[in-house]
Amino acid sequence: MSDYPGLIETLAIESDTKIVFFILDGVGGLQIGDGTETELQTAKIPNLDRLARRSSCGLLVPVAPGVTTGSGPGHFALFGYDPVENNVGRGVLESAGIGFELTPKDVAVRGNFATVDAEGNIVDRRAGRISTEENERVCKRLREKIKIENVEVFIETVKEHRLLVVFRGKGLRGDIADTDPQFTGVPPLAARGLSPEAEGTAKIVNDFVRQVGTILADEKQANMVTLRGFAKHKPYASMKERFNLRSLCLANYPMYRGVSFLVGMDLYPVVKSVDEQLDGLEREYDNYDFFFVHAKTPDKTGEDGNFDAKVAAIEELDQVIPRILALKPDVLVVTGDHSTPSALQSHSWHTVPVLLASEHSRLDLAEGFDEVECLKGAIGQIPAKHLMALALAHAGKLKKFGA
Repeated sequence: MSDYPGLIETLAIESDTKIVFFILDGVGGLQIGDGTETELQTAKIPNLDRLARRSSCGLLVPVAPGVTTGSGPGHFALFGYDPVENNVGRGVLESAGIGFELTPKDVAVRGNFATVDAEGNIVDRRAGRISTEENERVCKRLREKIKIENVEVFIETVKEHRLLVVFRGKGLRGDIADTDPQFTGVPPLAARGLSPEAEGTAKIVNDFVRQVGTILADEKQANMVTLRGFAKHKPYASMKERFNLRSLCLANYPMYRGVSFLVGMDLYPVVKSVDEQLDGLEREYDNYDFFFVHAKTPDKTGEDGNFDAKVAAIEELDQVIPRILALKPDVLVVTGDHSTPSALQSHSWHTVPVLLASEHSRLDLAEGFDEVECLKGAIGQIPAKHLMALALAHAGKLKKFGA
């Protein structure tokens, strides 16, 4: 969790205080074109700005300066797990998120349906964000026809353009490089082993991708897959074991539910909106100590490169802040797992604004919730993996260290 391994675990105590993490996925941004304001600075967010003025504010470094992080490591860090030591492939997270039980023989990988042109170059990395129903239809086609000798292949719908692929067989390895080049205008990459022992598994993956291209050649949108995050499962100490927290995840996307499941959170059922997630928060409030409420729209609109839509998404989320505050949590944290500037249309290495509201918060000079104002805050710029310790301390869940 920190530069002092095991310290926070030795200090964590049970109490009846409540902690809520409201995670605005990809909330950090950049100025675009000749503009002087980020999405957060542009957005009209009176509730978050008001809350920031009576909170401790700062900026989080998701992994390390200059490192662009995926959502998995970003969330592990927020939950107090070192994102490097506990890094796990996206496939394991997706499998946990949809309840697919892995075995020691399995290698799991997250897939995207993509659109390629006649030359095999990617023209849309997300196949037009096809519907989940369309995903299910295409996955069924693949399940009926994919055949790999001595290897069982599971192809499962996740959500929209996302799918899970699990290879099950003897001696398979998870140290495989991604096939997703992260760009359009180029073909998917060939899978390659990151060790000599993994080359056999890489050949199996390439055979799978070749068959997908043949089977789906007549599809207009989902006619190829890209794969990233190959991994085998490993166990994690739970948040109950580490921090004495009974924890609940209120997230709708499988990846975030997967991280939460791996660290021992209970999972609230998937619902249709943030308002319904808050229904769950209110319903379960007496039953848990820690609540993770996840909102996807800032990240989604940022990846689409839609500055105005990201501003609108942030403004909409600002409107639910009073509903969370009405529960009177002892600690409310609002932040993101990483920045997703619409100017870049992708995750980035930039720091992420954070506010921590508590009756024990040290007030600072921040006048609002954005990248510039939070730079004035009492929290300063810290690694995201230290945020959980701050939340525990403000909630009275850490005893004194030493005599």
